[in-house]
Amino acid sequence: MTAILDRRTTPFRTDLAAGHLRGQVKAPTFVDPQPMRVVTASAPLRREPRPDAALDTEALAGELVQVYERHEGWAWGQLSGDGYVGYLPDDCLRPDQPAPTHRVSALRTFLYPGPSIKLPPLAALSLNAGVAVVEQKGDFGVLADGGHVFLKHLAAFDRFEPDFVAVAERFLGVPYLWGGKTSLGLDCSGLTQLALAATGIASPRDSDMLEAALGTAVAFDDSLSGLQRGDLVFWKGHVGILTDPDTLLHANGYTMTVFSEPLREARDRILTKSFGAITSIKRLA
Repeated sequence: MTAILDRRTTPFRTDLAAGHLRGQVKAPTFVDPQPMRVVTASAPLRREPRPDAALDTEALAGELVQVYERHEGWAWGQLSGDGYVGYLPDDCLRPDQPAPTHRVSALRTFLYPGPSIKLPPLAALSLNAGVAVVEQKGDFGVLADGGHVFLKHLAAFDRFEPDFVAVAERFLGVPYLWGGKTSLGLDCSGLTQLALAATGIASPRDSDMLEAALGTAVAFDDSLSGLQRGDLVFWKGHVGILTDPDTLLHANGYTMTVFSEPLREARDRILTKSFGAITSIKRLA
């Protein structure tokens, strides 16, 4: 039975498994999670507990993580947002942290030690990072940990952007980073997931998961006609967002940036040089 479980979203190893998987998998030890939150600007989630291991994704400040093991500087756990499982640096996490009240609505904003833009910043928080605001001081929100963030760069956790395509377009030119999910660097599915999250749409992490979970399939032929802004174009291992019926926005390894280009040009290049043919085009409600 364990062979069909997706390692990306199943907290299961041969030596350890989440308590809720009792009866579903075989493991010598089952444990219940310890809830912890990300207290750094972001935290890398890696496939193995080594700093040189592959970066699978990133968790953003304020994100809740269900931790099943802490060992030698690493925490093995599952992100509560999209369910991704892996190893995070233990010093990026803390228990008993307040839930975020606001999310970062700017592409990136600075965290200051006080209510002044002249102070040396402590960190830079990316879009959708969560913060717990306890009071307002001038133009700044004072956070539970004592940090200060410019209030106009924050939105209440239940307030969302109206257009995920417009959010994605703000990342134009950001460098490509495999597994990345911040404005310092991100990959194709990270761009899509972040843009959707800013509009209140929860989605899985990787392109194959997004393809399976989102929208309704749109019929298409070689002409690629009849498409519209917001359609998601999928290849095996890649996804892009249409900003208009003929233009694709995607984080890609060809330009190593978030790049906008004619859809048909991208289709023809990708067909021969990387991911093959388009597998589906999905339209959100």
